[in-house]
Amino acid sequence: MLFLFSILTTILVFSGTGRAADFAGKTMTLITSMAAGGTNDTTARIIAREMPKYLPGRPIMIVQNMPGAGNILATNYMYNIAPRDGTFIAVVNYAIPLNQVLDGRGVRFDASKFNWLGSPANGAAAIIIHESAGVSSIEDLLKTDVVIGGVGAGSSNVIWPYALKRVLGFRFKIVSGYKAGPDLWLAMERGEIQGRAGSYADLKASRSDWIVNKNVRIPVQLGALGDQELRDVPLTADITMGEEQRKVLEFIFSPIALGQPYLAPPGVPSSVVAVLRESFRRTMVDSEFRAASKAANIDVDPIGYVEISRVVEATISVDPEIVKIAKAAIAKDD
Repeated sequence: MLFLFSILTTILVFSGTGRAADFAGKTMTLITSMAAGGTNDTTARIIAREMPKYLPGRPIMIVQNMPGAGNILATNYMYNIAPRDGTFIAVVNYAIPLNQVLDGRGVRFDASKFNWLGSPANGAAAIIIHESAGVSSIEDLLKTDVVIGGVGAGSSNVIWPYALKRVLGFRFKIVSGYKAGPDLWLAMERGEIQGRAGSYADLKASRSDWIVNKNVRIPVQLGALGDQELRDVPLTADITMGEEQRKVLEFIFSPIALGQPYLAPPGVPSSVVAVLRESFRRTMVDSEFRAASKAANIDVDPIGYVEISRVVEATISVDPEIVKIAKAAIAKDD
């Protein structure tokens, strides 16, 4: 089956509008909306090394970090500026479709028009607290003040804590403005903040010793699907709440399912998009990609572009009344 697809891909590449899918002699750029360091950046660099062997002409692929504006800077770049010939792809934060609906400030894209390629892993997120805060359960979060760090207003690590604070009453004091996700781990080490919202996968890849030494507590996971290694940690979906509250949190946490979504800009020829998607899919099952990911302590559980597109569309098409309530929930403190 894969062999037949390869033949069809070759026909597309060298016929008609498929000519642009020949990357021989070209340099491709993989934009990451995150700063250097962390799981997403490390995964991007592994993909940049392994994916070219599945692209016609075996191009060079480089990684360019473009953090800023809560991951919106890179996303705007891919939508409005990046070339439409298939030589630019990107990995963005999974909160991007949420930004489009909830915030809008600085958003210059329509997430439904990107050409989604897939994701290396299913998403799972949690509230991660340093042991010194003395918090280890949902009950503790309801009665103990905790300083939570975040990046920009459009970042998931800012949106989620505000939602939990306003919808469920968690006693979070949210300090945003950190440059990037890796800086939040450093801020926890320095005692500037006591915790953050983030993925267990990133914690495991970036600070595995914290898990071994029990330096952190994970009182709750976000959304309806948790990490397989955290089966004993409750989910927000399991908390008793009103129907309206439930719908708001389901909406806000829904993009977590995107994991680390990769995309190409709108306007790339469909034949080129097909080649990029197949190359990405083959990279996800490549033995060298899997081995490098394992060595970096990064789990791989790929999601196809069809599911990515479905989640994006569902997020940006939610009931306007739920959006209105959610906007109020994530509004920053005065």
